[in-house]
Amino acid sequence: MQPRRRGRPGHDQDAVLAAAVRLFNAHGYDATSMFDIAESLGITKSTLYHHVSSKEQLLGMAVDRALDGLFAAANDISGNNATQRLETLIRASVLVLAERLEFVTLLLRVHGNSEVEQHALTRRREFDRIVTDLVKQAQKEGGVRDDVDPATAARLIFGMVNSLIEWYRPDRGNPETIADTVTALSFHGLKTA
Repeated sequence: MQPRRRGRPGHDQDAVLAAAVRLFNAHGYDATSMFDIAESLGITKSTLYHHVSSKEQLLGMAVDRALDGLFAAANDISGNNATQRLETLIRASVLVLAERLEFVTLLLRVHGNSEVEQHALTRRREFDRIVTDLVKQAQKEGGVRDDVDPATAARLIFGMVNSLIEWYRPDRGNPETIADTVTALSFHGLKTA
């Protein structure tokens, strides 16, 4: 990541990135111009270019913000066995999504149409492999059913996590409670017995 550059007061690189992500999510990446971003901040395009070199740089920074959160969660997982580590990772991933909602939303909308998007998809596949490997380890240890395909289980679990971008808003629920619910459903389903 490039060092932060300061511009006019109140307009640092984080403010530019936040404005860009809001516009990318609202109107689409392709339909958003650098002029749109500058206008939303009340600055000129030349001031905007003081902070970033291109729209592609903004996209890369945005998807990396989401992915870096997920990889940090994967690196920080702890537990005595793979099942505990998988539970911890699912829970932490929900919290990352809640904390970085707009960034994760944008990440989940990229399709590989550019080098930046292809890089993001490669990193997503790497994260999927981490989850799939945890499911396999948990199966070997007897903590997860061995009659399910690990890759499918990983995709379904994270499909549930990722679906939160469609309805979660900070005023609609406590992220901790949602993380607990997603984790409980992932491991115990809805049945009481």
